[in-house]
Amino acid sequence: MKEFLMIALGVLIFVVIFQIAKASEYVSVLKGEEKTRKQNNRINAFFLLGFLVFGLIGAWYCNELYYGKTLFPQGSASIEGEKIDSMMWITISVTGLVFVITQILLFWFAFKYQASDNRKAFYFAHSTKLELIWTTIPAIVLAVLVVFGLKAWFKLTGDAPKDSIVVEVTGHQFAWEFRYPGPDNVLGKKDYRLTRGRNPLGVNFDDPASHDDIHVSGTMHIPVGVPVKMVINAQDVIHDVGLSQFRLKMDAVPGIPTTQWFTPKITTADMKIKTGNPNFTYEISCDQMCGPGHFSMRGVIVVETMAEYKKWLSEQKPEYYTVFPDKAPPMTDTATTVAKPVIAALTGNK
Repeated sequence: MKEFLMIALGVLIFVVIFQIAKASEYVSVLKGEEKTRKQNNRINAFFLLGFLVFGLIGAWYCNELYYGKTLFPQGSASIEGEKIDSMMWITISVTGLVFVITQILLFWFAFKYQASDNRKAFYFAHSTKLELIWTTIPAIVLAVLVVFGLKAWFKLTGDAPKDSIVVEVTGHQFAWEFRYPGPDNVLGKKDYRLTRGRNPLGVNFDDPASHDDIHVSGTMHIPVGVPVKMVINAQDVIHDVGLSQFRLKMDAVPGIPTTQWFTPKITTADMKIKTGNPNFTYEISCDQMCGPGHFSMRGVIVVETMAEYKKWLSEQKPEYYTVFPDKAPPMTDTATTVAKPVIAALTGNK
């Protein structure tokens, strides 16, 4: 019934518009085409002016209505992201100012210079001066913005600080996997041909450097205030590590590892208080369409104090002993025994 009423309403609106158009044609014939054209031109000019005013008011209202629901009020959760926020505000300010000025001029000129019998339009085919102005100035402004952006990009994708914690991030349809190096601070080699069974990342366990690596799925733990270097991979198609709260993103490309680093500055617990949301979590989203399950490809980042991070590490066990349980040390608390040197290596405490 609801669908029928919607269709009937649509047909009714079409009929009304059609009849108004026909009536307008009849009026034009009675009044004369030229007189009607001038009246319509004048009315449309006023409409354009009204559209400008209501359009600007609408843009302002939408900002007031939805700004609080964006990530801007929270601020960047990483130190490096503060630079991204600054560049974003500068870009919005510059482009916003240009938008307002050009729109006001566009609609005002349409109103002021509407067709008139007392004025003849001036036509010119070329103006080198104008072309230089509207080409050179935007080019210089955009070049400056690009330079600042490239500077920040090269920093984030360049060499990470020496005290960084290294985490390998691997994307596959449709989940994230994380691997931490052990006491040697070196990630073991991988071979895609070994990806099967209890070895989902294809780690080459013939490489001694892999014997102390820790593998976790879905959730990445990192300490606050410590640089984190991500080594990013993909196993099947192109994914994208999206860290919106930290203002970062990086493609995950099969066969081509990419890197990016950042320094988290607010723990998950503190962000829950700051946002007033007890269920708040830092999210890793896939920002590249990667298949039918793309919408569900979500990971979680837990930013915690160093003490909490050490405690979490102490509860982990190297993947090598999961794949080869018969080679695990004959200890009652294998995870804690093995993890102690891992904690020392990753946190810099001996």
